[in-house]
Amino acid sequence: MVSITETCRDLSELTAAAQLACRLLFQECYKAGITDIFITETYRSQARQNYLYEQEHPRVTWTKSSNHTSRRAWDIAVAPPKNLYDLNILKKVGAIAKKLGITWGGTWPASQYDAPHFEIPANWQLPAGYKLEGTIIVPSNSKLRVQLIVSDKGQAIVGVNDGKLYRVQSGTFKTQAQANAAKAALGKHNIANPDYVRVVQDGSAWRFITGTYQTLQVANNAITEMKRLGILQYAEPVPS
Repeated sequence: MVSITETCRDLSELTAAAQLACRLLFQECYKAGITDIFITETYRSQARQNYLYEQEHPRVTWTKSSNHTSRRAWDIAVAPPKNLYDLNILKKVGAIAKKLGITWGGTWPASQYDAPHFEIPANWQLPAGYKLEGTIIVPSNSKLRVQLIVSDKGQAIVGVNDGKLYRVQSGTFKTQAQANAAKAALGKHNIANPDYVRVVQDGSAWRFITGTYQTLQVANNAITEMKRLGILQYAEPVPS
């Protein structure tokens, strides 16, 4: 059981509809040029919600009844060098959220105002005219940037192209099962599309090789996230 003092940033802990809504929001933010936002919290147990409500310095939440506990809410922040809760960025994200039928806490009354907070109603549905256009990397820390992954004879990331494509090659795992588990974790945490990740034998060991990333920086960001999540200890970007 997760401690009441620890935050959960795992998107898969939300309902299926909330996961879709969050990914759609990050996709549309990416298309609008907003790539420096990241998830700070998703699901909260009621015990954690109560704990946060009782904190006064600083005041974290105004209510004991939150859609975080019903798995339909998430909080975001803005990466450096901007302020953590840069209001200009959050307002832009809020405007995009409105178009998608997602509630932004920045529109609530002053006593309930919660600019980093986004949630969906229980009956939320994908808005007409919108769809996921690929796999969305939804960062859970400030080092990784929002990315849109689309399939085009493999995995490619839409973005600034430095003229080369890169794959991430993992270090070795002792068993095929371990390599496959790492592959599954890449999909769970929105780091890479498992459909384009190959698990290959290397002597008596196993490793995985991802689809292509369109810049070296994006590949290195993905490696950083893999290490942070404990998916692997070593990996390197390799030219495709």
